[in-house]
Amino acid sequence: MDNILQQLLQEEQELQFKSFNEETAWQIGNQLVERATREKLSVTIDITRGDHQLFHASLHGTSADNDEWVKRKVRLVYRFGHSSFYMGQLLKSKGKSLEESYTISESIYAPHGGCFPIIIKDTGMIGTITVSGLPQEEDHKLVVQTIRDFLTQEK
Repeated sequence: MDNILQQLLQEEQELQFKSFNEETAWQIGNQLVERATREKLSVTIDITRGDHQLFHASLHGTSADNDEWVKRKVRLVYRFGHSSFYMGQLLKSKGKSLEESYTISESIYAPHGGCFPIIIKDTGMIGTITVSGLPQEEDHKLVVQTIRDFLTQEK
């Protein structure tokens, strides 16, 4: 379990942006939509900066439930500053629920994969990129791989 937690923290260290604006959100959002469409994935995609929603797309097969999952995952990442998958794995390693560990409800915060913090190098977290609709590890991988591909293109 420690290995996966270390790997997830390493992703947060590695996948940081020099800057992030509306154009960046549009490009990453479109890459997520293209990948999901190509692979026939039913997902909702959401990108925020602070309280400002910069990108949102719901693909075929999604529902309002996916929007609620997005909101709950985003709240969790803003509260803890780590990916929602990391927080879920951390709780799993402790054998405790979110409520037992932090006295907060899973009806409001979702420690399930798919929401990744937007971190600016030498600044900190400014937003989130979220996917909902797949098994949680797949949601997480889709976001992480798209961020990794985007940052590689930027170099």
